[in-house]
Amino acid sequence: MSQVAKTDLEATANSRQQIRQRVEQRKITWNGPLLVVVSRTVFILLAQGVVAVILWSRGAREPWLSAGSWWTVYATLVDVGCLTLLWKFTRAEGIKIRDLVGPIRLRYGRDLLLGAAVLLVIFPLFAGGGTLASRWLYGVYQVNLYPGILSARVLPVWAVFYSRFIWWMIWSPTEEMTYAGYALPRIEALSGRKWVAVAIVGFWWTVQHPFLPFIADWRCFLWRFVAFLAGVLALVLIYLRIRRLAPLILAHWVMDIVATVMTLK
Repeated sequence: MSQVAKTDLEATANSRQQIRQRVEQRKITWNGPLLVVVSRTVFILLAQGVVAVILWSRGAREPWLSAGSWWTVYATLVDVGCLTLLWKFTRAEGIKIRDLVGPIRLRYGRDLLLGAAVLLVIFPLFAGGGTLASRWLYGVYQVNLYPGILSARVLPVWAVFYSRFIWWMIWSPTEEMTYAGYALPRIEALSGRKWVAVAIVGFWWTVQHPFLPFIADWRCFLWRFVAFLAGVLALVLIYLRIRRLAPLILAHWVMDIVATVMTLK
């Protein structure tokens, strides 16, 4: 990283220096980061519950499981909840939600190239994590669990359109801001230990994935947790290195588009 770029990052509202100053001023306490890092999983359960109630009222036999297939639709309710919390806590700090993203560098395609590099790092980790988890827990290298919910999902045309063209545009940046942009650097500053921030955020960011959707099957839950762990930790460590979200959001967009194509029938 050049000296100019480093100085530019240190001057941003979400830099280590600025966050530490707000911690000293008590504008940042443990309440905000801990609530935010856990809230996304809680919102996922609540959103799935809302859809389950709607399906139950329409006579669905297994409303909770059936609701799970709608995760790329009700996930936006989760984003609304997270963005509300981020607005509340960033406002208390005297900054804006946009400040969590950091500088965006499009000149010469810098962030596009860096985003591609991030994707080349995390994609094999997610794919390899899934393969290893399948082998460990099910004895095979590829499993097809809960078709119609985790894969081969059948949704109305409008829901398919929303999932493929709108959902990921909101989901990826909100997820990155929640865990990497907001919770991670603040827990690092509050604890004074990078490994504490990596452990807390890495755990909750990983555990979010087997909750989306939540299926009451411990082996399936563990399989999905293990599958996502390495990729999530890589995202956490990459952010701590570059301190900007634009490249991570670009890579995340691609991953979520692929997930949508792979899971919708």
